[in-house]
Amino acid sequence: MLSYRHAFHAGNHADVLKHFVQVQLHLYMNQKDVAYTYIDTHSGAGVYALDSFQATKTSEYDTGIGPLWNATEVPEALKPYLDLVKSMNPSGKLRYYPGSPYVADQMSRLEDRLRLFELHPADVKILNDNVRKAEAHRAEQGERARGKRVIVEHGDGFQSLKKLLPPPSRRALVLVDPPYEVKDDYQKVRDALNEALGRFPSGMYAVWYPVLQRMESRQFPDKLKRLPAKEWLNVTLTVSTPGPDGIGLHSSGMFILNPPYTLEPMLRETMPYLVQVLGKDSGARFTIETGTQITGAAGLRETGAGPRAPVGNARRASPLSGKGSLRLPGQSMVREEDKEKPAAAPAKPRRAWHPDGSAGAKPQGGAQDGGARSARPAAADSRPARTGSPRPAGPRQGGPRSGGGGKR
Repeated sequence: MLSYRHAFHAGNHADVLKHFVQVQLHLYMNQKDVAYTYIDTHSGAGVYALDSFQATKTSEYDTGIGPLWNATEVPEALKPYLDLVKSMNPSGKLRYYPGSPYVADQMSRLEDRLRLFELHPADVKILNDNVRKAEAHRAEQGERARGKRVIVEHGDGFQSLKKLLPPPSRRALVLVDPPYEVKDDYQKVRDALNEALGRFPSGMYAVWYPVLQRMESRQFPDKLKRLPAKEWLNVTLTVSTPGPDGIGLHSSGMFILNPPYTLEPMLRETMPYLVQVLGKDSGARFTIETGTQITGAAGLRETGAGPRAPVGNARRASPLSGKGSLRLPGQSMVREEDKEKPAAAPAKPRRAWHPDGSAGAKPQGGAQDGGARSARPAAADSRPARTGSPRPAGPRQGGPRSGGGGKR
């Protein structure tokens, strides 16, 4: 199906999460002198006009980049992303929003290579035009890359990974972002990543996905956790409580395989701000999970609204409370099978991390915010648990689409 057009959804809250994380991944890759290859499996048009018919029909940017445009005192990690968007709009008026190819072009270096794939015939033509304009502008500034720096292909991005991995430089950043128009997209993503990791296990792979009520979406993160990557990180942003009909995109996630070690602490500092600025009601929140491939979730830390079942042979993640926008209480809970077991030696107090950056010692098993929580037995895991708090559907080309989309 090729009915999805991202122009209807450009700049919404899902784009903010996706491109903010993408900028951080590029900054990390740029720290090493060795060149890398950026692969975008579903590139879209590259640049979007927010005053176009498609964008103004839904005005989804009002849920994302709109509230951030004139924001002040933003977290330091968010500034490179916002500076990039503002550089596209030198007049000071928000008219253009970048897709992931434009973000990659601006954040990568002349020695890096971009490989962009798009199936939609109209979008791939616009993408080619935008790439040519960007290259002409660079040439006018005296910047010329050796060889072909950016290559656009009209083709299936899932199949592209087979011929491009491993890259010549043995460094790669891959963004996988299909529209999820059909449920098969979820399985295609998993299969493509599984094969990519077999070909190039040290690559960095970033997956954007919608958080919807359909079963494929709910099960998707747990399936990605089983992939043979050394480490993974999963972050979600929810801006409002889903309606009873389940229509509309209220939450989305970024799942990164082999993430930078700097990403998790940066997200814990920045996500509360995004919840505060973009949140629409008390259901606004974020979650962060991390894990390793050896145990499936060794060292897993989760912020969310309740306990999760272990994945594979993973130890249970710490179930934390906090359904409000920035309500951060939380301690680990005793599993049902462990309730009758005698308590082990007293553990050291845990530290709860709050959105203002403060931390306070809190005894295990203590009561907080009107509810008592029991400490996990010492045999389960004695490492500290951190806490954190916390796209609407727009029309597709020719008609409305439920659940928003994942294209840039």
